Amino acid sequence: MADNGVNKGRRRFLVGATTVVGGVGAVGVAVPFVASWQPSARARAAGAPIQADVSKLEPGQQMTVEWRGKPVWIVNRTPEMIERTESVDVSRLADPDSEVPQQPAYVTGPLRAIKPEIGVLIGICTHLGCSPLFKPDPDADDVGTDEWPGGYFCPCHGSRFDLAGRVFRNVPAPTNLEVPPYRFETDDIIVVGEDEETA
Repeated sequence: MADNGVNKGRRRFLVGATTVVGGVGAVGVAVPFVASWQPSARARAAGAPIQADVSKLEPGQQMTVEWRGKPVWIVNRTPEMIERTESVDVSRLADPDSEVPQQPAYVTGPLRAIKPEIGVLIGICTHLGCSPLFKPDPDADDVGTDEWPGGYFCPCHGSRFDLAGRVFRNVPAPTNLEVPPYRFETDDIIVVGEDEETA
């Protein structure tokens, strides 16, 4: 049988090269397509839940994570901080029972938390959106008030909140700090942006 002058080596090379180029093209098309299934940065900013590991958060300390482009404070309250917060004179607070809904329904009581020792708050003042300072020390002299129980102080306009984020009377902030939806996945992992009931 005659080969009619066909170069079999060249044919194999051309078939192999065409296959490789076709494969690279297929991967080039598939990668953006598969990547499009991932949530975009905009979608993540719109509310995708985030996890926070509180295993190294010492009593009395606070950490900040970001959810929906907002700072979320997680504070590990000491027994003394809990006692001071629970014993705040409610006549000094604008909304001691959190009647203005600034937290999920399952977050109740004066500490506004699932676990008394762990507070979770959105770190944005409800007045003009400033970020208050963490002032847990009851002797903080820059807060400008007697009998300060410790909490959060907004130096921009003087709003004050206790360690549960409850706003004091006669300050510019109209409502308590917001408590985001959250749940405990384990004792050390908090999922912010996901309700306890959906776990």
